Amino acid sequence: MLVEMSHATDERLRDAVRRLAPRLIIDQTRRGIPRNRGVNKPRPVPAHRGGDLDVDRSMDAIVGARAEARMPSLEDMTATAWSRPELALCLVIDYSGSMNGTRLTTAAVAGAACLTYAPEEHAVLAFAAATTPLKKITDAARATHTVERILALRGHGTTGLAGALREARLQLAGARAKRRVVLLLSDCRVTDEIDATAAARAIDELVILAPAEDDDEARRLARDSGARVTSIGSVLDIPNALNSMLADDRP
Repeated sequence: MLVEMSHATDERLRDAVRRLAPRLIIDQTRRGIPRNRGVNKPRPVPAHRGGDLDVDRSMDAIVGARAEARMPSLEDMTATAWSRPELALCLVIDYSGSMNGTRLTTAAVAGAACLTYAPEEHAVLAFAAATTPLKKITDAARATHTVERILALRGHGTTGLAGALREARLQLAGARAKRRVVLLLSDCRVTDEIDATAAARAIDELVILAPAEDDDEARRLARDSGARVTSIGSVLDIPNALNSMLADDRP
């Protein structure tokens, strides 16, 4: 209901709902998804490899060196280094058809899920005939702002899937995370007569989230490109689907 009201004709009501809905969507989505995925994690390393000196772990080496009237060796001390993010995500939203009601809500929840799964490195693209970045991977946008932009989408135009997948690959090219995943939210029915199979094959890891009532083309693309696909029957399926699809931390 809130998503439908985000397009209300009453300007004050519409603005109020668009301020409220993103916070509710993000909060509800996080309840079904493990926290702290993709966040940099501290790890102990020898101090000569760099990082911040860990005085507590290095105390024995410091005390021993002082007792011997010498400078402690970096090889004997410990530092804390930060690992790179485990996961980078690029959500690609098809808004060429109807983006009202269920599909718009699903897109907003998927966007909120990306904020939880990959808080440091995620991008959101929307495509019809052309591709529009709603959040580039280098942007430091507020979480609610990204969901607000998704809620503002209105379906129209043809489906330029190949171009959208190429842009997603470019977005992830500069990511620091070792694992880079494109989440495609689409029925994959191409209408611009450009086959998207080659663009799909070029992506390291492609996961397609297809509407359960219209997933034939999505399954064909997944079969031909080596992608994985799952059918979404309800917005409530999003957290479980992503938990399942992203649980396998592939190299």
